Amino acid sequence: MGWIIAIIVGGVAGWLASMVMNRDASMGIFMNIVVGIVGALLGNVLAGVLFNVQGSIQSFNLTGFIIAIIGAVVLLGIVNLVQRGRVR
Repeated sequence: MGWIIAIIVGGVAGWLASMVMNRDASMGIFMNIVVGIVGALLGNVLAGVLFNVQGSIQSFNLTGFIIAIIGAVVLLGIVNLVQRGRVR
């Protein structure tokens, strides 16, 4: 049951992060889920190292959701920096 919650919360977190970073038009639902879940992992690592805070995306709570959104925004920021350096 935890992985279903992780997919749903990851999708919402990825969608909100893509709206914050103005990438919503170029991303589909699958990429929103991937960005949300990977961003949640990245956010948990950053929050754990920097602030000694842990949140879980598998058991929905506000701390885990906020950490997932922040991690997804950081992930999309890194992707934007990498894509900016690429010749199109």
